[in-house]
Amino acid sequence: MKQVINTDKAPKAIGPYSQAIKANGFLFVSGQLPVVPATGEFAEGGVAAQTKQSLENIKSILLQAGATLDDVVKTTVFIKDMNDFSVVNNVYGEYFSKNFPARACFEVARLPKDALVEIEVIAVCR
Repeated sequence: MKQVINTDKAPKAIGPYSQAIKANGFLFVSGQLPVVPATGEFAEGGVAAQTKQSLENIKSILLQAGATLDDVVKTTVFIKDMNDFSVVNNVYGEYFSKNFPARACFEVARLPKDALVEIEVIAVCR
């Protein structure tokens, strides 16, 4: 069975996709841009602030699905500039401090709305 997960505490999808899908014991969270839900604008303060906002959006979606960051088993981080890796990694480490999920990180040529970072996750559902 497949269940669509949506929350007003994270940005609405900007295309034909869901914030997340719960299926077969897993939660698949779509890539989250650093959009502040209340304003619809990117978090200000560079790549650190954008990374934090993307992760806050993920936390909100996980909460809506009855999960937490501790349930995340895989993340994919897309960054505009690999020179920002250490900054992104430091913020990421504030959110994932134990039982680290598997992760991949890629530099990409361009992200939607010219974001500096986008993060997607897969979590197990209890």
